[in-house]
Amino acid sequence: MIESILTAKNLKTGVKITVKTLIAAGIVALAVILPQIVHLFAGAQGGVQWLPMYLPVLLGGCLLGWKWGLGIGVLSPLVSFAFTSLLGSPMPVAARLPYMMAELAVFAVVSGLFSDKIAENGWMAFPAVLLAQVSGRVAFLLLAAVFQGVSSLSAATVFAQIRTGLLGLVLQAVIVPFIVIGLRALLNRHKEK
Repeated sequence: MIESILTAKNLKTGVKITVKTLIAAGIVALAVILPQIVHLFAGAQGGVQWLPMYLPVLLGGCLLGWKWGLGIGVLSPLVSFAFTSLLGSPMPVAARLPYMMAELAVFAVVSGLFSDKIAENGWMAFPAVLLAQVSGRVAFLLLAAVFQGVSSLSAATVFAQIRTGLLGLVLQAVIVPFIVIGLRALLNRHKEK
């Protein structure tokens, strides 16, 4: 979506990359800060229930497309882990980190595949987010099933986490598309002036 807007403004490639890099960095920062806020008020279980890192990653995919979304999906849990490890309480925990990186990469890539369609019709953010959520959660479950012999995460544990996070996913399936639709309307209004 952002690419379409930047292209319509006839911006040079270097400017486009700079703008998208700043947006991506802001989204990764939000993906680090938002879980900290949720954990502060709702504890560790709040993270599993509300899935706060997922919201910025879905937003990043919808806004920036699958390539930039992939970077956001992989970097968000990695940066969060590195930053929170320095504070003495890594989040996500090391055992969950590779799974979360893969899951969020799927979230961002799938939602990012809809970015051009979202630029044309903001309501496309709804199927983008829903399909991304289902794909990402299925990928998480499949990875856990494949690697449960060598990992502390079993498929049963992951399935329980998926059930716990359903409310968070439902809320994000509504919130993220409306944010995207609002930003699209705002940016398109600005584009017309």
